[in-house]
Amino acid sequence: MKSILILGASGFLGRFLVKNFNHKNINLLSPTSKEVNLLNYSDLLNLNNAYDEIYYLAAWTEAGDFCLKNSGKQWIINQAMNTNIIRWWTENQKKAKLVFIGSSCGYGEDSELKEKNFLFDVPHESLMAYAMSKKMLVHGAMSCNKQFDMKWICGIPATLYGPNYHTDNRQSHFIHDLVKKILRAKILNEEVILWGDGNQRREIIHVNDFSKLLIDINEKFENEIINVGALSDYSIREFAEKICEIVDYDANIIKYDKTKYVGVFKKKLNISKIKQKIQNYDEKLTNIDDGLKQVVEWYKLTKAYK
Repeated sequence: MKSILILGASGFLGRFLVKNFNHKNINLLSPTSKEVNLLNYSDLLNLNNAYDEIYYLAAWTEAGDFCLKNSGKQWIINQAMNTNIIRWWTENQKKAKLVFIGSSCGYGEDSELKEKNFLFDVPHESLMAYAMSKKMLVHGAMSCNKQFDMKWICGIPATLYGPNYHTDNRQSHFIHDLVKKILRAKILNEEVILWGDGNQRREIIHVNDFSKLLIDINEKFENEIINVGALSDYSIREFAEKICEIVDYDANIIKYDKTKYVGVFKKKLNISKIKQKIQNYDEKLTNIDDGLKQVVEWYKLTKAYK
């Protein structure tokens, strides 16, 4: 029976990943961050079992301009966790395959966003510290594969969206921020002001789809970086219009603040690599309109837009 450890299981992605494993065929351990603090190496040493797979999902980050304002702490905290994980993996879990998450912010602004470019592209200045910590994690895995024959895989997702998103005071990724602002306008009669001119383009992938595909790519690939993206990208205006249609709100009265931070203009992952080995990839992705309806309904049901 396979033994699997998920670090970061209480996060947005982690909760879906736990649900998507077949628990009848595996022994699954999914400690909380309080039970295993990745900044404390001794906490990892307390995990005495031998694991076949270790899923490392944790990272210290938020959306919006968080990376711009917290570059130093982001580097220190994420690098500390990464180093602890790599060290513990190589010293105590030599038979385990390490499955971890990259970030599309590691790609350059004018890049093709192909996996072969990930380690060599220069990230956008505002995302540099976080992006470089992700690149260093890949370098760590590659180095340990070279010297110790350790096995790994890195999945790079498009922006994750879906129900059961965090409801604390962290900054939300753009798609959840759009849903909340438009719902507040519809229900609480607030004004909708979006950052930028609305023409910047983004792609999103349903968190449930990505969690399943992460399991799939772990089975199909080894010692590689794999983009896991959507079929199409959309402008912020187009996303807003889709949400407005679901909510029954007039998209024409949305205001756009061109003075605000917007990051890179476009970000669309090249997914030719994953489609070569994952059959019927397109069919594994939730329809964008159906997925957004799920998110809107969750926010309305839980009143998480407040």
